[in-house]
Amino acid sequence: MLQVNEILRVKGHTLYTGTPDMPVSQAVESMSQLDIGSLVIMEHGELVGMLTFREIIRHMNAHANDAGQFTVRSIMDDAPVSVSPNTNFDEVQRLMLDKHARYIPVMDGPTLMGVISFYDMARAIVEAQQFENDMLKAYIRDWPADAESEAPRKQL
Repeated sequence: MLQVNEILRVKGHTLYTGTPDMPVSQAVESMSQLDIGSLVIMEHGELVGMLTFREIIRHMNAHANDAGQFTVRSIMDDAPVSVSPNTNFDEVQRLMLDKHARYIPVMDGPTLMGVISFYDMARAIVEAQQFENDMLKAYIRDWPADAESEAPRKQL
């Protein structure tokens, strides 16, 4: 069964983080420039929250005229669901669906290992299905020939 650490190995270990005291406008600018959908919010080396476009859109909807005066702390998800590197793929899928989470931090104890996105999960599914498809095609291609159909036919 596929595990989170295998997805992280393929994805890479690039992490984008922010601090709770950074202005929301700076977080939005960073996310836009980096073309990412989330920032892991760290304080004193510990995970304290997640900021995704969901929280930003909710904030912009409520405070359209003065959105730039707020810090990330005021809008971030301060209790994000997280998984360990050994969490299996099915559990991550269930958590993402149950919690409506598009991004889940991967924690090894207190250490942030990465973030798994809904996109990462979809890509892993497609790659696993392609691998299985290729293996089945190879198996069929190497199928032993039926001795009876291969034998020369007698002519009457």
